[in-house]
Amino acid sequence: MKVSSVVGGLVLVTLALGWGGCASTPAPVEEKPRDSAHLSDYYPLAVGNRWSYRVNGRGDKNVDVKILKEEEGFFHDSQGGQLMVDSFGIRDQKRYLLRGPVEPGRSWSNVVSVSSTERYEIVQAGIPCEAPAGTFQDCVRVEARNRVDQETTLVNTFTFAPGVGLVRIQVDAERGGRRIPQTWLELTSYQVQKPGQG
Repeated sequence: MKVSSVVGGLVLVTLALGWGGCASTPAPVEEKPRDSAHLSDYYPLAVGNRWSYRVNGRGDKNVDVKILKEEEGFFHDSQGGQLMVDSFGIRDQKRYLLRGPVEPGRSWSNVVSVSSTERYEIVQAGIPCEAPAGTFQDCVRVEARNRVDQETTLVNTFTFAPGVGLVRIQVDAERGGRRIPQTWLELTSYQVQKPGQG
């Protein structure tokens, strides 16, 4: 499983760190979720918005992402990612990264291949979170799990802050019930406006 295109271009970073995969179209939705206006708070998408991330706590390893354009509903960023918010959640072209309603226990799946499925769950909602860019309230933490083999499951944890976007990505390998950190990205600065502002 790849780290998806939560910040679109962060896919490239995590792929370079050895966590890759393919995916298919998101599964059909069975229920009516919360409105997209609420969901869009967790990832403000507008041309010109930008985020900077530090990789593995190192000041010399940074990833900068800027939204360059909007085309056919998707916002394209400087790292090759494409994101949109629809009435069901925040998604890239292959999967939903956050789906409503935003509440602990909410889960969904994305089929990655015939033999592999990504499983997502909101593990925490309405919590404070922090990164070098600041401390934020009402954050949401989502875990994405993908079984690699009989012994290893990759766990990708996304933390979103309303009005800010993605604050942290943590990638762990889980073996024997123990998580082994692989890599992480944390927000160091951001400049965002909500759609329609300007």
